[in-house]
Amino acid sequence: MNKLLATLVAGLFSAAVFAQATPATPAKPAPGTGTAATPAVAATPAAPAKAEAKKEEKAVAKTDKKADAKKATAKKEVKKEEKKS
Repeated sequence: MNKLLATLVAGLFSAAVFAQATPATPAKPAPGTGTAATPAVAATPAAPAKAEAKKEEKAVAKTDKKADAKKATAKKEVKKEEKKS
């Protein structure tokens, strides 16, 4: 019973510690700008993110092709061994 209670207390403690999020710092306007509602920096386009996604998709496709090729060669080897037997 004591081990069970100790485990539960330790679990609650660790959950409480890891559940705490770091507080977000509020955005500060750049000095010399009029109001806080005016953005200090223009937004960047999402084109680089799309390019990264395409690169990742291509990399995944290449690894899939390589895995398929390995499976095909393994199947061929098994068939050759079966024919020899």
